[in-house]
Amino acid sequence: MSLVIKIRNIIRDFPLGQEVVKVLKGIDLDIERGEYVALMGPSGSGKSTLMNLLGCLDTPTAGTYELNGSDVSNMSDDELAEIRNKEIGFVFQTFNLLPRTTALENVALPMVYAGASKSQRIKRAEEVLDNVGLSDRMDHKPNQLSGGQRQRVAVGRALVNKPSIILADEPTGNLDSKTSLEIMNLFDDIHAAGNTVIIVTHEEEVAQHAHRVIRLRDGMVESDTRLK
Repeated sequence: MSLVIKIRNIIRDFPLGQEVVKVLKGIDLDIERGEYVALMGPSGSGKSTLMNLLGCLDTPTAGTYELNGSDVSNMSDDELAEIRNKEIGFVFQTFNLLPRTTALENVALPMVYAGASKSQRIKRAEEVLDNVGLSDRMDHKPNQLSGGQRQRVAVGRALVNKPSIILADEPTGNLDSKTSLEIMNLFDDIHAAGNTVIIVTHEEEVAQHAHRVIRLRDGMVESDTRLK
């Protein structure tokens, strides 16, 4: 198997007035292509900071992060933005959809940044919306969709550029239990199709969908368990 993520001795400090808050304290992590990983830990454990680093939304204070063989730990903001758009599909708890645009336009948006033509964008966005079970809702705006449907649009948007990793931050946090299960079944399907999926969650039943659970505590890896 090839490694999609290789992290060595990642440290992330945040200055707070005269003090320095040490959030990540030397994390080593390997994630192989096609893995399904849940990242867990109590509030303040460093999981959100680690997710921001994995998603190239932030850079470490020290240590190295290789994504698909490229060292992203010292890249400029512009380089990180390009890597994010190409390599990482994000799904957020709050959906983060553009309210005035249709499901189709929301899903196609990352392809605009990637420089795809309009016909390419429409074709691929339609394909992805079909995959997430929303082919009959393409022209609907977010306020015309249920919470579960909005999250499906967000998942579609994350998939549209065929990224190396799908990174989901509490993807069921705003959903009821029935809809949560539907969304997690969708992630199971996405993983089964060959995608690398990393889910940050504090819910054990969500983590049980993953094949591997990494628990953080006080900025370090407390345990790393394979479930399947």
